[in-house]
Amino acid sequence: MTRLRDAIESVSNAIIAQKEFLTQLDRVIGDGDHGINMARGFEAVLERIDAMDDTSQPGPVFQSVGKALMSTVGGAAGPLYATAFMRAAEACDETTAFNVASVENLLAAAIKGVQERGKAVRGDKTMLDVLIPVHEVFVEGLEKERTLFECMGIASRVAKESTDYTKTIAAKKGRASYVGERSIGHADPGAASSAVMVRALYTFLRR
Repeated sequence: MTRLRDAIESVSNAIIAQKEFLTQLDRVIGDGDHGINMARGFEAVLERIDAMDDTSQPGPVFQSVGKALMSTVGGAAGPLYATAFMRAAEACDETTAFNVASVENLLAAAIKGVQERGKAVRGDKTMLDVLIPVHEVFVEGLEKERTLFECMGIASRVAKESTDYTKTIAAKKGRASYVGERSIGHADPGAASSAVMVRALYTFLRR
């Protein structure tokens, strides 16, 4: 599936392009390496995807992405994003396609993996504060029979709003939790990188 390969490349390039932005966010409330780590991870993703002879099946592609992130991204983000992609891979079968139903299912699996690995919930000021609202967009999209493009457009806006929301709450997980109430006023780097991915997918579909 060339389209899937191109979508992964678009997400990877978007993260790499936002390295400094994500790093700056993390300097304020974290270790200051989120953007650096994420960029390194998605550079590895690009190499792995380029080396794959067959990218027609989402499962192996997501598994490859997850392994690349697990082995190259440091800090808390690496294992969490790696788990998200690998759980999504496990949720794939031969019928998985680029449509609203499949995206909803993959997001649900990814979120469950992140929750189990990170022991976090919505409102803890993490990537879940973006991923869960984005998943809800696709649940509603199924109910209202929206197209994938329509859902991605809404999801892109929701991801931005949800990232902004993390500025209003104190961090309860990860390095940012050490600064507690002082994290209020600053966006969570993990939420921001998740939003970058969502926006990149929407931009990809618009093209």
